[in-house]
Amino acid sequence: MYLFIMRLLKQLFKKEKLPARSYYVPEGELVYAIGDVHGRFDLLEQLIGMMESDWQSRSDISKCHVVFLGDYVDRGFQSKEVIECLVSIDLDWATVVCLQGNHEAMMFDFIKNPSENEGWLHFGGLATLASYGVRIRENEIGDRDLVRAASEFDDALPESHKSFIKSLPLQHQIGDYLFVHAGLRPEVALTEQDTADMLFIRHEFTESDYDFGVKVVHGHTGVQNPTLKHNRIAVDTTAYATGRLTAAVLVDDKVDFLTT
Repeated sequence: MYLFIMRLLKQLFKKEKLPARSYYVPEGELVYAIGDVHGRFDLLEQLIGMMESDWQSRSDISKCHVVFLGDYVDRGFQSKEVIECLVSIDLDWATVVCLQGNHEAMMFDFIKNPSENEGWLHFGGLATLASYGVRIRENEIGDRDLVRAASEFDDALPESHKSFIKSLPLQHQIGDYLFVHAGLRPEVALTEQDTADMLFIRHEFTESDYDFGVKVVHGHTGVQNPTLKHNRIAVDTTAYATGRLTAAVLVDDKVDFLTT
C-alpha cells in the first residue's frame, strides 16, 4: 500500500515534460559544418568531395554554406597543405566561412614568444613545424632552439597563410545555429562571450544543459561519434588519429552527418 501511494503521489506531482525545441536554417538553405581537420589534408579533400556529391543530390536547395570550425593545424602532418587549401578555396556551389581554433591561436603565440609557449610543440606543433620544413627535436629543446625554430617558422609561413589565420572570426550564425570552435560559457549573453572560452572551453560547456537560445555547433572536444544534444552538436571526431573527419549536415530542422 505504501509503495502504491508513493507512486501515485509521484505521478500527481511529476513535472510535465516540455516538447523538444526545433532549430532551423533558413528555408531552401543547406549548411555543412566541419570539425577539427588537424593537418589531415587527405581527409579534407575526401570530405569536400562527399559534401559536393551530397549537395548535388538535393534539388530543393537554393543556397549552400560550408563552415569550418577551426583547428586546421597541428597533430597531423599536412598542416601546410590544409592552410593552402583553405586560403585558396573557391567552391562554386557554396559560400565558405573558416573560424579560428585554439591551435591557430597557440601557433601564433609560439611565434611571438617561443620560450613561454613551448607547450604548443607538445600539443601537435612539432608536426606543423615539420610541414613547413622547420626541424626541432622534442627531447632537445632549450631557449635558443625555441627562438631559432620560431624565427624559421615565421620566415617559412607565407604571408597569405598569416593573413588568412589572423583574419579568422570566432563565431558565425546561420538561422538558429551558432558555429564556434570550442563552445560558449553558460549563462553569459552571446554578445558577451569571452575569446578564451570560445577557443578553449570544455566541461563547463559540454556538461551544461543551458539553453543558449541557439543550437551551438562546435569542435574542440573530441567525440567517438558526432553527438547531437538538445543545445549543441559536437563534430570533432579526432580525425588526425581516427581517419574520421566529420561534417554536420543541416537543412530545415533536420541534422545529419557525413564522415570520411
